Amino acid sequence: MIPLLQAKGLHVVAVQNPLTSLADDVAATKRAIALQDGPVLLVGHSYGGVVITEAGNDPKVLGLVYVAALAPPDGESVASISKPYPPTPLGAEIHADPDGFLTLTPKGIAEDFAQDLPDKEKLLLTATQGPTAAAVFGATITTAAWRTKPSWCVIASNDRAVSPELEKAEAAAMKATSITVPSSHVPMLSQPKAVADLIEQAAAKAGSL
Repeated sequence: MIPLLQAKGLHVVAVQNPLTSLADDVAATKRAIALQDGPVLLVGHSYGGVVITEAGNDPKVLGLVYVAALAPPDGESVASISKPYPPTPLGAEIHADPDGFLTLTPKGIAEDFAQDLPDKEKLLLTATQGPTAAAVFGATITTAAWRTKPSWCVIASNDRAVSPELEKAEAAAMKATSITVPSSHVPMLSQPKAVADLIEQAAAKAGSL
């Protein structure tokens, strides 16, 4: 994704979320925002959508892009917004360690997280995944930035990690400009051009508001 966006003339910064708590991840994102010279468009994938929902209240942020992401409203969490939907297949392939950090099994990545990627990329994802504190999924949003900022959504219709129906419902609640792609949970890897094009459109639109 980064080379595609840079080729479009966008300045790209990939925030390295520690994944130790929602507060820590929001703080890391805010530090990255503070270092930018101009306005910012935040892009979040999966749980990263929760992070940008909170961090997006920063006045430098002009818009939000959700990529197969979670976007709880005020007072809600990943756990609470997921309850109305049937469990997704990936849930059975999440391993918790004694310290309360979660990782995906190789089988989960291959069959339910990135099932439409080549085997080499699946192995790379397995090797580079960051353990995530289980507590982040119960952490609640204080103020959802999408209530006041323009939003865009990429809905992954073949998602086996986050319910596509939940992604659709979120897009409707946000009144977001959205696209649907026939992708696994990682459309930025399996459908990079479509995702990059939407981010480019969002950047242009947010910058003109």
